[in-house]
Amino acid sequence: MELLSIAVKAIFVENILLAYFLGMCSFLACSKKVDTAIGLGFAVVFVLTITVPVNWLIRHFLLAPGALAWVPGMDLSGVDLSFLTFICFIATIASMVQLVEMILDKFFPKLYHALGIFLPLITVNCAILGASLFMVERNYGLAPATVFGFSSGLGWLLAIASMAAIRKKLRYSHLPNGLKGLGITMIMTGLMAMAFMCFSGIPMDPKAKAPADDVQTETAITETAN
Repeated sequence: MELLSIAVKAIFVENILLAYFLGMCSFLACSKKVDTAIGLGFAVVFVLTITVPVNWLIRHFLLAPGALAWVPGMDLSGVDLSFLTFICFIATIASMVQLVEMILDKFFPKLYHALGIFLPLITVNCAILGASLFMVERNYGLAPATVFGFSSGLGWLLAIASMAAIRKKLRYSHLPNGLKGLGITMIMTGLMAMAFMCFSGIPMDPKAKAPADDVQTETAITETAN
């Protein structure tokens, strides 16, 4: 249930694009065509699924305070390499993006050329780095970090695919001249973000009800005693 809660929250409740507006550059630029948007979305899913757990391992065994205590024959329990977190995370992301670029160039050349410059720009997509930083901030374990990375990618894919479908329909709509292009895209992004906010009312943490239940129990006991 914990992993399911993390997945649902990452996809709908706390969508990394529509709730935190991370990765907006690629979202706005590559959502003009549905095929291109879906292809880029799957690339982001792959990169997030790999980089978040890999970055967890790097931080847990190398960078965190006392992480090097496992090194045999040396007392490195007092070593703190957390100042290298950003550099190591970005290096991991760049490696995974390079792998995705090689795979697409080899097996999906049309998609590779359609994405163009925006494929290597996944390296500097703040949604990729943001997922790893959220993983650190929320103190996830390896399994929750993996689920969170995969689900964050799915949320980003859902957002960009939805926007691409909407923009395809908007081509045949009569829009004011001042709203054509980026204007209507930004408005639709805001409306999508507001729509996804409706999921925030769904309680996903069963432990969150415990305090309220305790208060009700204590109140019932007090009334019974009186």
